[in-house]
Formats: sequence, structure tokens, C-alpha cells
Amino acid sequence: MLNIALFGPPGAGKGTQAKNLAEKYNLTYISTGDILRQEIADDTELGGQAKSIINKGGLVSDEIIVQIIEERIQMHPQAQGILFDGFPRTYAQAYILEGLLLKMNTKLTCMLSLKVPKEELMRRMLKRAKLENRADDKQDVIKYRFWEYEEKTIPVIQFYKEQDKYMPIDGIGDVDDVFNRLCSAIEKALSQTWLNIVLFGPPGAGKGTQAKQLAEKFNMVYISTGALLRDEIAKNTEIGQRARKYLDSGDIVPDDIAIRLIEGKIGEHHEAKGFIIKGFPSNLVQAYILDGLLKRLDSEVSLVMNIDAPTLLSIKRLTKRAKTDKARVYDQDTETIIHRLEVWEQKTKPVLEYYKRMGKIQCFDGSSDPDELNKLLTKRIEKAFTDIR
Repeated sequence: MLNIALFGPPGAGKGTQAKNLAEKYNLTYISTGDILRQEIADDTELGGQAKSIINKGGLVSDEIIVQIIEERIQMHPQAQGILFDGFPRTYAQAYILEGLLLKMNTKLTCMLSLKVPKEELMRRMLKRAKLENRADDKQDVIKYRFWEYEEKTIPVIQFYKEQDKYMPIDGIGDVDDVFNRLCSAIEKALSQTWLNIVLFGPPGAGKGTQAKQLAEKFNMVYISTGALLRDEIAKNTEIGQRARKYLDSGDIVPDDIAIRLIEGKIGEHHEAKGFIIKGFPSNLVQAYILDGLLKRLDSEVSLVMNIDAPTLLSIKRLTKRAKTDKARVYDQDTETIIHRLEVWEQKTKPVLEYYKRMGKIQCFDGSSDPDELNKLLTKRIEKAFTDIR
């Protein structure tokens, strides 16, 4: 999802630009100010609570703000993202927004801050007062709103600077010029967003073949814990020596080994468009680990593509591979193959439920023709790239 907080002092033109951006990117537009003014006009209970505060230029309580934001989000479940206008306005609200988005399994993409000199802001707001007769555009109220902004809202900038999501935008010029600057900033933020795909499925489902082809097709980085471990074993490194017995037996490698390898691979490719990960997570604990690892990098698992295959087909494929130059040490006997499939059923398959609850699972038939399967996987990844844009 594309989630944007549009920031700036009173009179910076947030409302006009926010509506244009929401239309261009198919976003749910949430203006806390507009919603509250409508509640006041409709003489609702919520409007009554907010009226006296707004008319004085003050900030409505967080409890009221959270209530109206959650209601508005629920009204637009199919949107490509959310554009927040007038929220967060305090440091505490920045944390509230983090929690609201986390609840939706998403995050803020960027905070765009319109920069306009104070003299120009005052001129715009006094002009608006004549045209729209807004109670919060009187001169004494305007001064108080500026004070509230400087004391309570400007600290929010530091919150997003520390996350590298703060993007200052020159707010002077005609509407189209400012709009184009905002769009350029959004495209820049999107270009820095990773698409992380976990390719999931039992041994013999064909994950490795598909993952390599897809990574090359989309210019993504392919991360296979199995391939990384085999490389460590071939080099006889400390990790390779520790991992050998687990690979030989078809068991899951200890978490600390997998983490070090994945972190190292990601660290080599900061310029990547994203990662296709195969072989991890292999259990529920590793799913938590992967979430934490990506969270540290301000990213997340975008999509889990589960390639399912019947057990008998998996056994046939792995037994056949054992007779080729692509054979793995854990393909050499039927007993080890069956053990790997048992490990998958008992420890790895439950991870599917974890990602189902997050709404990130897409299932595919691993017994279908590999070329046809590749077309389906390709189509889904293309959609995923479109969704983050």
C-alpha cells in the first residue's frame, strides 16, 4: 500500500494537493479537519465535542481523531493506500499512526511537508476567510494555530527524519507546479520501496527453478538459504562446518546460521528492487525472525507465493533429481526425502496460517506445467509491483 502523510503549516495548501494526489494514486483521502467540520455541520455528538476546540484553533483529542480515522479506513477497504491530511499533528499521534497502520499490516511510505513562508501563509488564510467564512481563519485564531503548529506539530518532523521518510517540498508556485513536485517525491519514495517475496512450498514443488527465473525476470535478488549453506560448506567455513550435519539429514538449520546468511546477502544489495526468498522461513519462529529482520531495514514481507505439490509428486521429482548433476546430498535416499517432507508438514507448513492471517498468501498448483506456472507467478508479481506504486 502507498500511505502518505501530507504535512505543513495552516494555509500551506494541503487540502487542495491532497485531493489531487488521492485521485491520481487511488488513495483513501482522510482529512481530519474536513471530517470534523462535517460532523459539526451535521450537529452530531462528535461534532459537538470538537466544535469549541476547533473554533479556538486548538487540537482535538487523540481519542476523537483515532475514532474518525478508523471509521473512514473501514469505509474504503479496496483502496490502494491512504493519504492523511492533518494527521499526525503531534509526536504522540505519530506513534498512534504507526500503530494504526501496523494493525493493517502496512506502514507509512513517506511524509511530504509543504514549506511556505509565514507571511504568505497569513495572506492565504485571510483571503480564504473572506471566501469560505471558516471560523478558524480569523486573525487571532490564525496566530494561535501557528503557535500550536510550532509547539506541537513541528516535532513530528524529527520523528520521520529519523525514519528517513521526511521529504520537504517547496509549496510556493501554482497548484500544478507544487503537485508535480509532490508526485516526483512520491515516485522517489516508491523507487526505494522493496518488494519482498517468499516462495513457499514443500520439497520438490519446483521453488528453486521458479525463483531463479523470476528474480532474473524482475531484476530482483534471489536468496536461497540452501544455496548459501552449500556455498559455505564448499568453502569449509565455520558456518559450513556447523550446517553440514543439518543439510545431510534434511533437518532445519539453526536460526542464527540462517539469519547471518540472509543479513549478509541483503547487505550486499542495497540497490535492489526487492528479494525473492526461498527456504526461509522454515518454521514459525523463523517467520517472526524474518519480520524483525526486514522491520530493522524499514521493510516487510510483501507477498508469500505458496507452490503446493502432492507428496507423491514431490517424492518422484526429488528421486529423479538424485540421478542428475543437480542432486543434493539430501536427495540420495528415499528415507531422507521422506524425512524432509515430514519436517515440512510438521514444522514448515504451519507458517502458512501465519501469513494467511496477514492476508499475504497466494496459492499456486505446483503440479501444473512449469512454463504455465511461471506465467501465473509472473502475473502476480507484476500486480504486486503495481500495488506498491
